[in-house]
Amino acid sequence: MSHLLLDTVFIKQLHVETIVGILPQERITPQPILLDITLRVDTRKPAKTGDIADACDYSAMAVQVSAFIIEQQFQLLETLAEDVAALILRDFQVEEVLLRVSKPKAVAAADCVGVEILRSK
Repeated sequence: MSHLLLDTVFIKQLHVETIVGILPQERITPQPILLDITLRVDTRKPAKTGDIADACDYSAMAVQVSAFIIEQQFQLLETLAEDVAALILRDFQVEEVLLRVSKPKAVAAADCVGVEILRSK
């Protein structure tokens, strides 16, 4: 599919409380992770049919991604990002995903730290 024919659907600041990190104290207490998920999809068919089965169900995606992150208890944000991007590309009608994962409490002097990746089918 031509990249020019794709549209953008996004989820901004999806908040997940989870065990994440490598430090001993990070393995005990859940902390916030914020995800910005930008999806490249073709929205023409669902726009015509009005049928969620033809669309990228971002509500279902948010629930599935959150549950996955909580269950996995990742150590590295890089692994979290790779695995979440793979899950989205595998389970949803998406051609490309730009995923930004932010960890607000990782560095005391910073608002947040994080990783951003771009993956395609």
